[in-house]
Amino acid sequence: MRLDHVTEPVRRTVHAEPVMGTVVSLDLRGSGDHAAAIGDAVAWFHEVGRRFSPYRPDSEVCRAGRGELAERDRSPELVEVLEACDAVALSSGGAFSAWRDGGLDPSAYVKGWSAQRAAALLRAHGCADWSINAGGDVLLAGRPAPGTTWVVGVQHPFDREAIATTVHGTDLAVATSGTYERGEHIVDPATGHTVHVAVSVTVIGPDLGLADAYSTAAFALGEAGPAWVAGLPGYDSYTIWADGRVTATAGFPTSVHGVPVTMVPHAAGLLGAA
Repeated sequence: MRLDHVTEPVRRTVHAEPVMGTVVSLDLRGSGDHAAAIGDAVAWFHEVGRRFSPYRPDSEVCRAGRGELAERDRSPELVEVLEACDAVALSSGGAFSAWRDGGLDPSAYVKGWSAQRAAALLRAHGCADWSINAGGDVLLAGRPAPGTTWVVGVQHPFDREAIATTVHGTDLAVATSGTYERGEHIVDPATGHTVHVAVSVTVIGPDLGLADAYSTAAFALGEAGPAWVAGLPGYDSYTIWADGRVTATAGFPTSVHGVPVTMVPHAAGLLGAA
């Protein structure tokens, strides 16, 4: 996913931090010194990388996955993450799981969740207008400039130089699961096999942790994914299929460059091609 900024004569403070196996970018608008806010957010993301990495044998996640941590010894943050993952697993009929290849790996929720926690740190410093881009998953607050909205471009899965569609909004989370960077890496927990039906699923809503997890689950659900997301209050999805079709739920922007969009309403049935 690519974040396109509206060009306005408003002061910007931008910071990009390699962390959690990706790059997290902070874009704060407005006057003032935002160094302390950025410092707190960056420190938090590094803490998440240390504690929740499935690739560090000494991380809390790996220790819990190996059974080395009794439930009473788990941190409140790990308990919160695992409870959220269990809830998404239940609502998706098992299409989402915090476990992968026999190990505990809640990464599909943690990246967005960590951004939500960082957002609270920014607000505590009085920051009102900002974006956080955590490896392509985007959390937006306020406005980039007076009278404008943030614009998030969804990367086209078949053309690296193109945008499939754009999302305009304020106070919004936008998460995409797909084969852009890591290839076919999303696994259906029910079969243990990678999923090939969709190539990109974007979910928008109020919470980036849930949007992140929902996009992963919807990707794994395949053709059933859009209808499942349509039943989630406050969330909408935009799916690009391997055969080039596009399906969106009723609340998602429908502008796409020349490709008909099949709409899935928030009630049963299809509205047909847009």
